[in-house]
Parts: sequence; C-alpha cells; structure tokens
Amino acid sequence: MEIKSDLFYTKNDEWVRIEDGVATVGLTDYAQDALSDIVFVEITVGPGDTIEAEENIATVESIKAASDVYAPVAGEVAAINDGVCDAPETINNDPFGAAWLIKIKGDFDTSGLMDAAAYEAYCADRR
Repeated sequence: MEIKSDLFYTKNDEWVRIEDGVATVGLTDYAQDALSDIVFVEITVGPGDTIEAEENIATVESIKAASDVYAPVAGEVAAINDGVCDAPETINNDPFGAAWLIKIKGDFDTSGLMDAAAYEAYCADRR
C-alpha cells in the first residue's frame, strides 16, 4: 500500500494535496485496494459549487461495494475530473495521479486531517 508523505489524509480514505490555495482530492491506495475493481464514478458537485468539509462529493462503485466520497476541506469547487468518470479503473491504476476527483479553491483548515504517518498507523489498525 502506497502512502505519499506530501499529502493529507482523512478517515474516509481520501487524500488531499494542497498547493497555491488549491486542494486536489482523490481516493487513497488503501481505498482502491479495499474496493477492488472500480466500475463507476459519479461526481455530484460541479465547478463554482461551494462545499463544506465532509459534504458528499462523489459516489464510487466497484464489483464489491459502493462508497461515498466526502470533501476533506471546505471551499469552492474549481474543477472536476470528468476523465475518471469515463474511465473509473483509473482509480485502481493511478490513485494519486490521473485519478484525482475534484479541485477545491479556498483557505483550508487542515486540523482535522492526518499526515502520512498518522494515516499509516490508522490503516494498520484496520488490517
């Protein structure tokens, strides 16, 4: 399982990369592995939408289960990744790269997020 040191993580297995006032959000390697083969992604927010932390932003379905995806931070949706909706398997193949889900603009409170070490310990407790 890959955990990148430069990202923040949530207990719902989303990752967040914050650069220049933009948070890029996706599903972690742990999440894609637990879900198995992802077959459907629906992003339920759009550019310009204002969202709150922990608001539902997407649904991901696999051959095993369906899972909701939540915004790890509040802000304005800057972009959504339509490509991942067209090719949901991208989440399995490249969870930290091409499989990002949304980008959020804002001034972010990261106090409720985990760093890589905390997320690694959190995942170990669930194995």
